Amino acid sequence: MARTLSIEPLAGTSFGAVVTGVKVAALDDATWRELHTAWLKHALLIFPDQHLKRDEQIAFAKRFGPLEFEMAAISNVKSDGSLRIEADNDDVMKILKGNMGWHCDSTYMPVQAKGAVFSAEVVPSIGGRTGFADMRAAWDALDEALKARIETLTAHHSLHHSQSKLGHQTKKRDGEYSGYGLHDGPVPLRQLVKVHPETGRKSLLIGRHAHNIPGLDKAESERLLQELVDFACQPPRIYHHDWTAGDAVVWDNRCLLHQATPWDMTQPRVMWHSRIAGNPASEAALN
Repeated sequence: MARTLSIEPLAGTSFGAVVTGVKVAALDDATWRELHTAWLKHALLIFPDQHLKRDEQIAFAKRFGPLEFEMAAISNVKSDGSLRIEADNDDVMKILKGNMGWHCDSTYMPVQAKGAVFSAEVVPSIGGRTGFADMRAAWDALDEALKARIETLTAHHSLHHSQSKLGHQTKKRDGEYSGYGLHDGPVPLRQLVKVHPETGRKSLLIGRHAHNIPGLDKAESERLLQELVDFACQPPRIYHHDWTAGDAVVWDNRCLLHQATPWDMTQPRVMWHSRIAGNPASEAALN
């Protein structure tokens, strides 16, 4: 049978590729190795027309390593099929809104995530794109003086902090949202500049969870972190994916930021997230 695999880099960006001619639910070992090499190079692989079943998505994610969790819905649809009302602004809606800030997954946990597989089941007619930003290219583009200044700096990472900025002041350990991190307690400390454990490339480790750089006052810390995000998350270092039902993507959380974007929440959006666990040897917090 003729080989059909195609890996086409995204035009106009520093990262990402569209992969066609393959079904990720039925990969042979040689194709998997080629995809993994491409993933390390491009950091984001987009697979149209996959329509993954639950067990297929989990199996594909496990190709990349152990999972932090197998599968979770990222959705405005409740388990009974009804839509969440945006105006109610419940715990889940607050998390959905928070995710619209640029971030890395699980940097607020003891071990940062390695990556994620994300797939689209139901998409709204307009909006709801997912943005990605290349922190390798962002580091490369910084001037040498700023590189020298930030290379030895660290920052704390906290979901409690980032959600509090949106008014999400839950006093419960968690409300309806069942994720880790909505507590006001000890938080991880991470380098601002991360060295990728497999490629050796440096990247910025910033985003909405990062705050309170030791050695700087809070205002200066916040200003520096925001300046870095503003500089990093602009063309040609960003790509926003316009979802079609059946799409699947896998991204490298060790060198990309990502963000949700708004959509008309009177329309359902059902996405499925499988999170790949980080290796404690390279992804553990400093503290």
